[in-house]
Amino acid sequence: MSMIEITNDKTNSFLERREITCNFKALGGKLKQSEAVDMITKEFKLDDKTVIAINMKSQTGRPNISATFYVYDDEKLARRQVNPVIFERLDRKKAKAEEAKAEEAKAEAPAEEAKAEAP
Repeated sequence: MSMIEITNDKTNSFLERREITCNFKALGGKLKQSEAVDMITKEFKLDDKTVIAINMKSQTGRPNISATFYVYDDEKLARRQVNPVIFERLDRKKAKAEEAKAEEAKAEAPAEEAKAEAP
């Protein structure tokens, strides 16, 4: 049984996007927006598309999350239609992740040199 229950899945031809509304069961308080986007991307095989989590609400007294996602074919179109603050947050998260990877690579490089010099 899947943890994702699709409530509504429709194509909005006027705004050229797909709108997916779903429930995540037993993930209340544990699910982050980036993880939810990854789960939706894998569930619907949307690897080459832009998926944006618009709304995520937990249900009172239940461990469920109701979420709305917009799926765009083109990121430029998404940036025109969606609030720019959402993209600023996403860009900051991407930059922070890349910075962490760079620091991790720097930390591994001296450790490897120390191992090579030790014998």
